[in-house]
Amino acid sequence: MIKISAVVITFNEERNIAGCLQSLEGIADEIVVVDSYSTDATEIICKSFNVRFLQHPFEGYMQQKSWACEQAKYDYILQLDADEQPSEELKRSILEVKADWKADGYSFNRLTNYMGKWIRHSGWYPDAKLRLWDRRKGAWSGINLHESVKMNENSVVARLKGDLLHYSYYSIQQHLNQINSFTEIAAKEGVAKGKNTSLIVIIIKVAWKFKRDYIFKLGFLDGYYGFVVCSMSAYNTYVKYLKMRELKKQKVGI
Repeated sequence: MIKISAVVITFNEERNIAGCLQSLEGIADEIVVVDSYSTDATEIICKSFNVRFLQHPFEGYMQQKSWACEQAKYDYILQLDADEQPSEELKRSILEVKADWKADGYSFNRLTNYMGKWIRHSGWYPDAKLRLWDRRKGAWSGINLHESVKMNENSVVARLKGDLLHYSYYSIQQHLNQINSFTEIAAKEGVAKGKNTSLIVIIIKVAWKFKRDYIFKLGFLDGYYGFVVCSMSAYNTYVKYLKMRELKKQKVGI
């Protein structure tokens, strides 16, 4: 039977971290928490569990997750965010592959809880994530906010049954605050990549984002919160491109 290191990065996660750490008991042989100097009770809560608690300056999501994985004792990594927990079915699936590891990495769907409502459509589900893998066969890659585990060429990835439960937002204000934070990062990444930010591009992308998620991805089946999620996703796109446009203007001195 292989041994698994569960790795979690944190910053001011006192509301979520206990549930995350509890959910890892029985499936992880080691839990590593890498914190970017939280100012709330995150550290106190973590140290009440049997975890290895480390602190490291935050330089970006991909960089922090990569550094955290490097601190793990075992090569088989299960990486979660502080607001995520494996469902009971997913726990069983992880224990099965732990006893008989065959692939190089394993993915599973993520199911998001939005202010108490499980979102099963709206472009949010199924949201497949590769979070269990042999670190000798893959590593974090991509750009911040769109980082993912990239497996080496010819690696075998299998899908596990069960969902990764994601407890995302508890209020509209929290969601708006994160949109403001994330769009700052996304706008800088977009400008660096030379993405187009003309007015017509913004209008088309925002309109398409809402139409795709609410109609084609069946967001209307999620009821009121499906409408909220799809609207906020479109708003996220709108704000990101506005910020990109402003950054480009500043860059050329307009």
